[in-house]
Amino acid sequence: MEIDKVIDSTVEPVSNAVASVVFYSVQLLDLEIKLILIWLVAAALFFTVYLGFINVRYFKHAIDVLRGKHDSGNSNGHISRFQALMTSLSATIGLGNIAGVAVAISVGGPGATFWMAIMGFFSMSTKFVEVTLGIKYRQYGSKHNPNSISGGPMYYLRGAFDRLQQPKMGRFMAGLFAVCCIGGTIGAGGLFQANQAYQQALVVTGGEAGFLAGKGWLFGLFMAVLVGMVIIGGIQWIAAVAGRIVPVMAIIYIIAGLVVIGVHHAAIPGALRTIFEMALYPQAGIGALMGALLMGVQRATFSNEAGLGSSAIAHSAVKTDVPVSQGMVAMLGPFIDTVVICMITALVIVISGTYVEGGGIEGVQLASRAFASGISWFPYVLALTVFLFAYSTMISWSYYGLVCTTYLFGERLVVAGIYKILFCAFIIIGASAQLSNIILFTDSMVFAMAIPNIIGLYLLAPEIKNDLRVYLQDLKEKTEKRS
Repeated sequence: MEIDKVIDSTVEPVSNAVASVVFYSVQLLDLEIKLILIWLVAAALFFTVYLGFINVRYFKHAIDVLRGKHDSGNSNGHISRFQALMTSLSATIGLGNIAGVAVAISVGGPGATFWMAIMGFFSMSTKFVEVTLGIKYRQYGSKHNPNSISGGPMYYLRGAFDRLQQPKMGRFMAGLFAVCCIGGTIGAGGLFQANQAYQQALVVTGGEAGFLAGKGWLFGLFMAVLVGMVIIGGIQWIAAVAGRIVPVMAIIYIIAGLVVIGVHHAAIPGALRTIFEMALYPQAGIGALMGALLMGVQRATFSNEAGLGSSAIAHSAVKTDVPVSQGMVAMLGPFIDTVVICMITALVIVISGTYVEGGGIEGVQLASRAFASGISWFPYVLALTVFLFAYSTMISWSYYGLVCTTYLFGERLVVAGIYKILFCAFIIIGASAQLSNIILFTDSMVFAMAIPNIIGLYLLAPEIKNDLRVYLQDLKEKTEKRS
Protein backbone atom coordinates (compact mmCIF):
# COMPACT_ATOMS: atom_id res chain seq x y z
CA MET A 1 0.00 0.00 0.00
CA GLU A 2 2.93 2.35 0.52
CA ILE A 3 3.51 2.70 -3.23
CA ASP A 4 -0.16 3.54 -3.78
CA LYS A 5 -0.14 6.16 -1.02
CA VAL A 6 2.99 7.86 -2.32
CA ILE A 7 1.57 8.07 -5.84
CA ASP A 8 -1.78 9.36 -4.59
CA SER A 9 -0.22 12.07 -2.44
CA THR A 10 1.79 13.20 -5.47
CA VAL A 11 -1.27 13.40 -7.75
CA GLU A 12 -3.48 15.34 -5.31
CA PRO A 13 -1.76 18.76 -5.24
CA VAL A 14 -1.36 18.77 -9.02
CA SER A 15 -5.06 17.99 -9.43
CA ASN A 16 -6.11 20.79 -7.10
CA ALA A 17 -3.90 23.37 -8.80
CA VAL A 18 -5.06 22.57 -12.32
CA ALA A 19 -8.75 22.35 -11.35
CA SER A 20 -8.72 25.76 -9.65
CA VAL A 21 -7.91 27.35 -13.02
CA VAL A 22 -9.97 25.26 -15.43
CA PHE A 23 -13.09 25.05 -13.26
CA TYR A 24 -13.20 28.70 -12.27
CA SER A 25 -16.74 29.45 -11.12
CA VAL A 26 -18.95 32.44 -10.37
CA GLN A 27 -21.79 32.84 -7.88
CA LEU A 28 -25.31 33.01 -9.34
CA LEU A 29 -28.49 32.46 -7.30
CA ASP A 30 -26.40 31.01 -4.47
CA LEU A 31 -24.90 28.49 -6.89
CA GLU A 32 -21.36 28.11 -8.12
CA ILE A 33 -21.54 28.05 -11.91
CA LYS A 34 -18.46 26.68 -13.69
CA LEU A 35 -17.81 28.93 -16.65
CA ILE A 36 -16.35 26.09 -18.73
CA LEU A 37 -19.74 24.35 -18.67
CA ILE A 38 -21.50 27.48 -19.93
CA TRP A 39 -18.88 27.64 -22.67
CA LEU A 40 -19.68 24.08 -23.81
CA VAL A 41 -23.48 24.38 -23.58
CA ALA A 42 -23.46 27.66 -25.50
CA ALA A 43 -21.44 26.09 -28.33
CA ALA A 44 -23.72 23.05 -28.60
CA LEU A 45 -26.84 25.20 -28.71
CA PHE A 46 -25.34 27.71 -31.12
CA PHE A 47 -24.21 25.18 -33.73
CA THR A 48 -27.46 23.23 -33.52
CA VAL A 49 -29.47 26.36 -34.33
CA TYR A 50 -26.89 27.90 -36.70
CA LEU A 51 -26.80 24.77 -38.85
CA GLY A 52 -30.57 24.34 -38.87
CA PHE A 53 -30.83 21.37 -36.46
CA ILE A 54 -28.53 19.26 -38.58
CA ASN A 55 -28.52 16.61 -35.84
CA VAL A 56 -32.21 15.92 -36.49
CA ARG A 57 -32.66 16.67 -40.19
CA TYR A 58 -29.71 14.59 -41.42
CA PHE A 59 -29.63 11.78 -38.88
CA LYS A 60 -30.75 9.17 -41.44
CA HIS A 61 -28.36 10.57 -44.03
CA ALA A 62 -25.50 10.13 -41.56
CA ILE A 63 -26.36 6.43 -41.27
CA ASP A 64 -26.46 6.13 -45.08
CA VAL A 65 -23.00 7.73 -45.36
CA LEU A 66 -21.61 5.34 -42.74
CA ARG A 67 -22.99 2.42 -44.76
CA GLY A 68 -21.08 3.70 -47.81
CA LYS A 69 -24.17 4.64 -49.80
CA HIS A 70 -22.66 7.94 -51.02
CA ASP A 71 -19.01 6.85 -51.46
CA SER A 72 -17.33 6.87 -54.86
CA GLY A 73 -13.83 5.77 -55.88
CA ASN A 74 -10.57 5.90 -53.94
CA SER A 75 -9.91 8.70 -51.49
CA ASN A 76 -6.96 9.87 -49.43
CA GLY A 77 -6.68 8.43 -45.96
CA HIS A 78 -5.62 5.43 -43.89
CA ILE A 79 -8.84 4.05 -42.35
CA SER A 80 -12.46 3.48 -43.38
CA ARG A 81 -15.46 5.52 -42.22
CA PHE A 82 -16.53 2.67 -39.94
CA GLN A 83 -13.04 2.34 -38.44
CA ALA A 84 -12.86 6.09 -37.87
CA LEU A 85 -16.19 6.10 -36.04
CA MET A 86 -15.22 3.01 -34.02
CA THR A 87 -11.86 4.56 -33.09
CA SER A 88 -13.64 7.71 -31.96
CA LEU A 89 -16.27 5.69 -30.10
CA SER A 90 -13.61 3.51 -28.49
CA ALA A 91 -12.34 6.72 -26.89
CA THR A 92 -15.81 7.89 -25.83
CA ILE A 93 -17.63 4.62 -25.12
CA GLY A 94 -15.48 4.05 -22.12
CA LEU A 95 -15.79 4.33 -18.41
CA GLY A 96 -17.52 7.67 -18.77
CA ASN A 97 -20.55 5.59 -19.77
CA ILE A 98 -20.34 3.51 -16.60
CA ALA A 99 -18.33 5.26 -13.91
CA GLY A 100 -19.18 8.71 -15.31
CA VAL A 101 -22.92 8.06 -15.13
CA ALA A 102 -22.53 6.62 -11.63
CA VAL A 103 -20.60 9.71 -10.54
CA ALA A 104 -23.28 11.97 -12.04
CA ILE A 105 -26.05 10.17 -10.14
CA SER A 106 -24.14 9.95 -6.85
CA VAL A 107 -23.38 13.69 -6.94
CA GLY A 108 -26.26 15.27 -8.92
CA GLY A 109 -29.01 12.71 -8.37
CA PRO A 110 -30.96 10.74 -11.01
CA GLY A 111 -32.03 13.98 -12.68
CA ALA A 112 -28.46 14.52 -13.87
CA THR A 113 -28.86 11.67 -16.36
CA PHE A 114 -31.71 13.49 -18.12
CA TRP A 115 -29.45 16.47 -18.70
CA MET A 116 -26.70 14.13 -19.88
CA ALA A 117 -29.00 12.90 -22.65
CA ILE A 118 -30.10 16.43 -23.59
CA MET A 119 -26.48 17.58 -23.78
CA GLY A 120 -25.63 14.51 -25.86
CA PHE A 121 -28.36 15.41 -28.35
CA PHE A 122 -27.16 18.99 -28.87
CA SER A 123 -23.50 17.92 -28.83
CA MET A 124 -24.05 16.07 -32.10
CA SER A 125 -23.87 19.42 -33.91
CA THR A 126 -20.60 20.42 -32.22
CA LYS A 127 -19.10 17.06 -33.15
CA PHE A 128 -20.10 17.57 -36.80
CA VAL A 129 -18.33 20.92 -36.96
CA GLU A 130 -15.04 19.91 -35.34
CA VAL A 131 -14.66 16.67 -37.30
CA THR A 132 -15.45 18.37 -40.62
CA LEU A 133 -12.82 21.00 -39.90
CA GLY A 134 -10.32 18.40 -38.73
CA ILE A 135 -10.48 16.64 -42.11
CA LYS A 136 -10.59 19.83 -44.14
CA TYR A 137 -7.39 21.20 -42.56
CA ARG A 138 -5.51 17.92 -42.15
CA GLN A 139 -1.86 17.75 -43.22
CA TYR A 140 -0.33 15.18 -45.55
CA GLY A 141 3.19 13.97 -44.90
CA SER A 142 6.09 15.51 -43.01
CA LYS A 143 9.85 15.76 -43.25
CA HIS A 144 10.36 12.63 -41.14
CA ASN A 145 7.22 10.71 -42.15
CA PRO A 146 6.08 11.41 -45.73
CA ASN A 147 3.17 8.93 -45.54
CA SER A 148 1.55 10.39 -42.44
CA ILE A 149 -1.82 12.12 -42.21
CA SER A 150 -2.39 14.39 -39.22
CA GLY A 151 -5.42 16.44 -38.35
CA GLY A 152 -7.25 18.02 -35.47
CA PRO A 153 -7.81 21.36 -33.76
CA MET A 154 -4.10 22.24 -33.92
CA TYR A 155 -4.37 22.62 -37.68
CA TYR A 156 -7.73 24.33 -38.03
CA LEU A 157 -6.88 26.73 -35.20
CA ARG A 158 -3.85 27.88 -37.17
CA GLY A 159 -6.00 28.13 -40.29
CA ALA A 160 -8.62 30.21 -38.48
CA PHE A 161 -6.12 32.74 -37.19
CA ASP A 162 -4.20 32.82 -40.47
CA ARG A 163 -7.42 34.07 -42.06
CA LEU A 164 -7.40 36.88 -39.49
CA GLN A 165 -3.75 37.54 -40.34
CA GLN A 166 -2.76 36.60 -36.80
CA PRO A 167 -0.37 33.66 -37.36
CA LYS A 168 1.38 34.06 -33.99
CA MET A 169 -1.92 33.81 -32.16
CA GLY A 170 -2.78 30.76 -34.28
CA ARG A 171 0.45 29.03 -33.29
CA PHE A 172 -0.17 29.88 -29.63
CA MET A 173 -3.73 28.55 -29.64
CA ALA A 174 -2.71 25.40 -31.51
CA GLY A 175 0.11 24.81 -29.05
CA LEU A 176 -2.21 25.42 -26.09
CA PHE A 177 -4.64 22.83 -27.39
CA ALA A 178 -1.85 20.31 -27.96
CA VAL A 179 -0.55 20.73 -24.41
CA CYS A 180 -4.06 20.40 -22.95
CA CYS A 181 -4.72 17.33 -25.09
CA ILE A 182 -1.55 15.63 -23.88
CA GLY A 183 -2.63 16.33 -20.30
CA GLY A 184 -6.15 15.09 -21.11
CA THR A 185 -4.67 11.97 -22.67
CA ILE A 186 -2.81 11.22 -19.47
CA GLY A 187 -5.98 11.81 -17.44
CA ALA A 188 -8.89 10.50 -19.52
CA GLY A 189 -6.90 7.97 -21.49
CA GLY A 190 -4.62 6.57 -18.84
CA LEU A 191 -5.27 7.55 -15.23
CA PHE A 192 -9.07 7.40 -15.02
CA GLN A 193 -9.50 4.30 -17.19
CA ALA A 194 -6.91 2.27 -15.29
CA ASN A 195 -8.29 3.42 -11.94
CA GLN A 196 -11.85 2.33 -12.61
CA ALA A 197 -10.90 -0.92 -14.35
CA TYR A 198 -8.83 -1.80 -11.28
CA GLN A 199 -11.72 -0.93 -8.94
CA GLN A 200 -14.06 -3.33 -10.74
CA ALA A 201 -11.39 -6.05 -10.88
CA LEU A 202 -10.94 -5.56 -7.14
CA VAL A 203 -14.68 -6.03 -6.57
CA VAL A 204 -14.86 -9.37 -8.40
CA THR A 205 -11.66 -10.77 -6.83
CA GLY A 206 -12.74 -10.44 -3.23
CA GLY A 207 -12.44 -6.74 -2.48
CA GLU A 208 -10.00 -5.66 0.24
CA ALA A 209 -9.52 -9.29 1.22
CA GLY A 210 -8.71 -10.41 -2.34
CA PHE A 211 -5.51 -10.94 -4.22
CA LEU A 212 -5.50 -7.53 -5.94
CA ALA A 213 -5.96 -5.46 -2.75
CA GLY A 214 -3.13 -2.96 -2.59
CA LYS A 215 -1.73 -4.11 -5.92
CA GLY A 216 -3.10 -1.42 -8.20
CA TRP A 217 0.36 -0.97 -9.68
CA LEU A 218 0.46 -4.65 -10.69
CA PHE A 219 -2.91 -4.43 -12.44
CA GLY A 220 -1.80 -1.22 -14.12
CA LEU A 221 1.39 -2.89 -15.33
CA PHE A 222 -0.66 -5.67 -16.92
CA MET A 223 -2.87 -3.17 -18.76
CA ALA A 224 0.13 -1.08 -19.80
CA VAL A 225 1.68 -4.10 -21.53
CA LEU A 226 -1.55 -4.85 -23.41
CA VAL A 227 -1.89 -1.22 -24.52
CA GLY A 228 1.73 -1.02 -25.58
CA MET A 229 1.32 -4.06 -27.84
CA VAL A 230 -1.27 -2.17 -29.94
CA ILE A 231 -0.16 1.46 -29.95
CA ILE A 232 3.25 0.63 -31.42
CA GLY A 233 1.47 0.05 -34.75
CA GLY A 234 -0.06 3.53 -35.00
CA ILE A 235 -3.53 4.50 -36.20
CA GLN A 236 -3.96 1.50 -38.53
CA TRP A 237 -3.46 -0.98 -35.68
CA ILE A 238 -5.55 1.09 -33.29
CA ALA A 239 -8.40 1.40 -35.81
CA ALA A 240 -8.28 -2.32 -36.61
CA VAL A 241 -8.49 -3.30 -32.93
CA ALA A 242 -11.18 -0.69 -32.21
CA GLY A 243 -13.24 -1.87 -35.17
CA ARG A 244 -13.39 -5.33 -33.62
CA ILE A 245 -13.62 -4.52 -29.90
CA VAL A 246 -16.12 -1.63 -29.88
CA PRO A 247 -19.11 -3.40 -31.50
CA VAL A 248 -18.59 -6.50 -29.32
CA MET A 249 -18.22 -4.65 -26.03
CA ALA A 250 -21.14 -2.34 -26.79
CA ILE A 251 -23.43 -5.28 -27.60
CA ILE A 252 -22.37 -7.18 -24.46
CA TYR A 253 -22.97 -4.14 -22.29
CA ILE A 254 -26.32 -3.24 -23.85
CA ILE A 255 -27.61 -6.81 -23.52
CA ALA A 256 -26.44 -7.00 -19.89
CA GLY A 257 -28.10 -3.68 -19.13
CA LEU A 258 -31.35 -4.68 -20.79
CA VAL A 259 -31.41 -7.95 -18.82
CA VAL A 260 -31.08 -6.06 -15.52
CA ILE A 261 -33.76 -3.59 -16.64
CA GLY A 262 -35.95 -6.53 -17.62
CA VAL A 263 -35.53 -8.14 -14.19
CA HIS A 264 -36.78 -4.90 -12.63
CA HIS A 265 -39.32 -4.17 -15.38
CA ALA A 266 -42.06 -3.32 -12.90
CA ALA A 267 -39.93 -0.45 -11.60
CA ILE A 268 -39.36 1.15 -15.04
CA PRO A 269 -42.24 3.68 -14.90
CA GLY A 270 -41.25 4.78 -11.41
CA ALA A 271 -37.59 5.11 -12.38
CA LEU A 272 -38.40 7.24 -15.43
CA ARG A 273 -40.69 9.39 -13.30
CA THR A 274 -37.90 9.83 -10.74
CA ILE A 275 -35.42 10.89 -13.43
CA PHE A 276 -37.77 13.44 -15.01
CA GLU A 277 -39.07 14.82 -11.71
CA MET A 278 -35.59 15.26 -10.23
CA ALA A 279 -34.38 16.80 -13.49
CA LEU A 280 -37.22 19.30 -13.92
CA TYR A 281 -39.03 19.60 -10.58
CA PRO A 282 -36.60 18.64 -7.81
CA GLN A 283 -38.00 18.75 -4.26
CA ALA A 284 -34.93 20.62 -3.07
CA GLY A 285 -35.71 23.54 -5.40
CA ILE A 286 -33.71 25.49 -7.96
CA GLY A 287 -30.39 24.62 -6.36
CA ALA A 288 -30.95 20.89 -6.87
CA LEU A 289 -32.16 21.49 -10.42
CA MET A 290 -29.08 23.47 -11.37
CA GLY A 291 -26.84 20.99 -9.57
CA ALA A 292 -28.30 18.11 -11.58
CA LEU A 293 -28.11 20.10 -14.82
CA LEU A 294 -24.48 21.11 -14.36
CA MET A 295 -23.37 17.64 -13.29
CA GLY A 296 -25.21 16.14 -16.27
CA VAL A 297 -23.53 18.53 -18.69
CA GLN A 298 -20.12 17.88 -17.15
CA ARG A 299 -20.36 14.09 -17.31
CA ALA A 300 -21.95 14.18 -20.80
CA THR A 301 -18.98 16.13 -22.13
CA PHE A 302 -16.55 13.77 -20.44
CA SER A 303 -18.47 10.90 -22.05
CA ASN A 304 -18.81 12.09 -25.67
CA GLU A 305 -15.99 14.69 -25.88
CA ALA A 306 -17.99 16.99 -28.19
CA GLY A 307 -16.49 20.47 -28.01
CA LEU A 308 -13.10 19.18 -26.91
CA GLY A 309 -11.83 18.50 -30.43
CA SER A 310 -10.27 15.13 -29.64
CA SER A 311 -12.44 13.08 -32.01
CA ALA A 312 -11.37 15.27 -34.92
CA ILE A 313 -7.89 13.77 -34.53
CA ALA A 314 -9.16 10.21 -35.06
CA HIS A 315 -11.54 11.04 -37.90
CA SER A 316 -8.83 12.99 -39.75
CA ALA A 317 -7.22 9.72 -40.86
CA VAL A 318 -10.39 8.61 -42.72
CA LYS A 319 -10.47 7.79 -46.43
CA THR A 320 -12.52 10.65 -47.86
CA ASP A 321 -12.09 13.81 -49.89
CA VAL A 322 -15.40 15.27 -48.70
CA PRO A 323 -14.94 16.53 -45.11
CA VAL A 324 -18.64 17.27 -44.55
CA SER A 325 -19.57 13.65 -45.27
CA GLN A 326 -17.42 12.35 -42.41
CA GLY A 327 -18.74 15.13 -40.20
CA MET A 328 -22.15 13.56 -40.74
CA VAL A 329 -20.83 10.16 -39.64
CA ALA A 330 -19.12 11.62 -36.58
CA MET A 331 -22.41 13.20 -35.56
CA LEU A 332 -23.69 9.72 -34.68
CA GLY A 333 -21.05 9.37 -31.97
CA PRO A 334 -22.65 11.44 -29.18
CA PHE A 335 -26.04 9.83 -29.88
CA ILE A 336 -24.70 6.27 -29.55
CA ASP A 337 -22.45 7.16 -26.66
CA THR A 338 -24.46 9.51 -24.45
CA VAL A 339 -28.09 9.14 -25.47
CA VAL A 340 -28.17 5.33 -25.81
CA ILE A 341 -25.43 3.70 -23.73
CA CYS A 342 -25.32 6.24 -20.89
CA MET A 343 -29.09 6.07 -20.49
CA ILE A 344 -28.93 2.27 -20.19
CA THR A 345 -26.44 2.68 -17.34
CA ALA A 346 -28.66 5.32 -15.74
CA LEU A 347 -31.77 3.15 -15.92
CA VAL A 348 -29.93 0.18 -14.41
CA ILE A 349 -28.74 2.29 -11.47
CA VAL A 350 -32.02 4.13 -10.86
CA ILE A 351 -34.29 1.10 -11.35
CA SER A 352 -32.21 -0.98 -8.93
CA GLY A 353 -32.30 1.81 -6.34
CA THR A 354 -28.67 1.18 -5.39
CA TYR A 355 -27.76 4.86 -5.68
CA VAL A 356 -29.48 5.62 -2.35
CA GLU A 357 -27.17 3.20 -0.51
CA GLY A 358 -23.89 4.93 -1.19
CA GLY A 359 -22.26 7.76 0.68
CA GLY A 360 -20.59 10.48 -1.34
CA ILE A 361 -18.98 10.24 -4.75
CA GLU A 362 -18.97 6.77 -6.33
CA GLY A 363 -17.92 5.44 -9.68
CA VAL A 364 -17.89 1.92 -11.02
CA GLN A 365 -18.64 0.42 -7.58
CA LEU A 366 -22.15 1.91 -7.77
CA ALA A 367 -22.72 0.47 -11.23
CA SER A 368 -21.47 -2.92 -10.03
CA ARG A 369 -24.01 -3.01 -7.18
CA ALA A 370 -26.75 -2.07 -9.63
CA PHE A 371 -25.87 -4.89 -12.03
CA ALA A 372 -25.63 -7.37 -9.14
CA SER A 373 -29.20 -6.47 -8.16
CA GLY A 374 -30.41 -8.09 -11.37
CA ILE A 375 -28.31 -11.26 -11.43
CA SER A 376 -25.71 -11.99 -8.76
CA TRP A 377 -22.93 -12.89 -11.20
CA PHE A 378 -23.46 -9.89 -13.48
CA PRO A 379 -20.61 -7.92 -11.87
CA TYR A 380 -18.31 -10.39 -13.64
CA VAL A 381 -19.89 -9.43 -16.97
CA LEU A 382 -19.48 -5.80 -15.97
CA ALA A 383 -15.84 -6.45 -15.08
CA LEU A 384 -15.26 -7.77 -18.61
CA THR A 385 -16.97 -4.81 -20.27
CA VAL A 386 -15.23 -2.33 -17.95
CA PHE A 387 -11.91 -3.86 -18.92
CA LEU A 388 -12.72 -3.70 -22.64
CA PHE A 389 -14.09 -0.15 -22.33
CA ALA A 390 -10.98 0.98 -20.49
CA TYR A 391 -8.64 -0.80 -22.88
CA SER A 392 -10.26 0.59 -26.03
CA THR A 393 -10.31 4.09 -24.59
CA MET A 394 -6.64 3.89 -23.70
CA ILE A 395 -5.50 2.91 -27.16
CA SER A 396 -7.55 5.63 -28.85
CA TRP A 397 -6.55 8.40 -26.46
CA SER A 398 -2.93 7.34 -26.79
CA TYR A 399 -3.20 8.24 -30.49
CA TYR A 400 -4.66 11.67 -29.67
CA GLY A 401 -1.76 12.40 -27.37
CA LEU A 402 0.74 11.06 -29.88
CA VAL A 403 -0.50 13.36 -32.67
CA CYS A 404 -0.33 16.36 -30.34
CA THR A 405 3.13 15.37 -29.09
CA THR A 406 4.52 15.01 -32.59
CA TYR A 407 2.84 18.29 -33.55
CA LEU A 408 4.83 20.04 -30.81
CA PHE A 409 8.15 18.17 -31.09
CA GLY A 410 8.20 16.83 -34.64
CA GLU A 411 7.22 13.50 -36.20
CA ARG A 412 10.35 11.65 -35.17
CA LEU A 413 10.46 8.01 -34.09
CA VAL A 414 12.30 8.90 -30.88
CA VAL A 415 9.60 11.44 -29.94
CA ALA A 416 6.84 8.91 -30.58
CA GLY A 417 8.73 6.22 -28.65
CA ILE A 418 9.25 8.39 -25.56
CA TYR A 419 5.60 9.44 -25.58
CA LYS A 420 4.33 5.86 -25.78
CA ILE A 421 6.52 4.77 -22.87
CA LEU A 422 5.32 7.68 -20.71
CA PHE A 423 1.68 6.99 -21.61
CA CYS A 424 2.00 3.37 -20.47
CA ALA A 425 3.72 4.52 -17.28
CA PHE A 426 0.73 6.72 -16.40
CA ILE A 427 -1.56 3.71 -16.76
CA ILE A 428 0.32 2.15 -13.86
CA ILE A 429 -0.03 5.36 -11.83
CA GLY A 430 -3.75 5.55 -12.58
CA ALA A 431 -4.45 2.10 -11.21
CA SER A 432 -2.71 3.07 -7.96
CA ALA A 433 -4.25 6.47 -7.10
CA GLN A 434 -7.61 7.37 -5.50
CA LEU A 435 -10.85 8.07 -7.41
CA SER A 436 -11.32 11.65 -6.22
CA ASN A 437 -7.88 12.76 -7.37
CA ILE A 438 -8.16 10.92 -10.67
CA ILE A 439 -11.50 12.53 -11.56
CA LEU A 440 -10.33 16.01 -10.61
CA PHE A 441 -7.17 15.87 -12.71
CA THR A 442 -8.90 14.13 -15.62
CA ASP A 443 -11.79 16.58 -15.82
CA SER A 444 -9.50 19.57 -15.58
CA MET A 445 -7.21 18.67 -18.45
CA VAL A 446 -9.99 17.32 -20.67
CA PHE A 447 -12.18 20.38 -20.24
CA ALA A 448 -9.24 22.73 -20.78
CA MET A 449 -9.10 21.49 -24.39
CA ALA A 450 -12.49 23.11 -25.04
CA ILE A 451 -11.20 26.66 -24.52
CA PRO A 452 -9.01 27.01 -27.65
CA ASN A 453 -11.01 24.47 -29.65
CA ILE A 454 -14.38 26.22 -29.45
CA ILE A 455 -12.79 29.58 -30.23
CA GLY A 456 -11.61 28.03 -33.50
CA LEU A 457 -15.07 26.58 -34.20
CA TYR A 458 -16.71 29.99 -33.81
CA LEU A 459 -14.16 31.67 -36.08
CA LEU A 460 -14.72 29.09 -38.81
CA ALA A 461 -18.51 28.81 -38.38
CA PRO A 462 -19.36 30.76 -41.60
CA GLU A 463 -16.95 28.55 -43.55
CA ILE A 464 -18.58 25.39 -42.23
CA LYS A 465 -22.06 26.68 -43.02
CA ASN A 466 -21.02 27.38 -46.60
CA ASP A 467 -19.38 23.96 -46.95
CA LEU A 468 -22.57 22.33 -45.68
CA ARG A 469 -24.66 24.31 -48.16
CA VAL A 470 -22.43 23.22 -51.07
CA TYR A 471 -22.48 19.59 -49.87
CA LEU A 472 -26.27 19.51 -49.61
CA GLN A 473 -26.64 21.12 -53.03
CA ASP A 474 -24.34 18.51 -54.59
CA LEU A 475 -26.27 15.77 -52.79
CA LYS A 476 -29.55 17.11 -54.14
CA GLU A 477 -28.21 17.21 -57.71
CA LYS A 478 -26.88 13.64 -57.48
CA THR A 479 -30.19 12.42 -56.09
CA GLU A 480 -32.09 14.09 -58.92
CA LYS A 481 -29.82 12.51 -61.53
CA ARG A 482 -30.32 9.04 -60.08
CA SER A 483 -34.10 9.50 -60.07
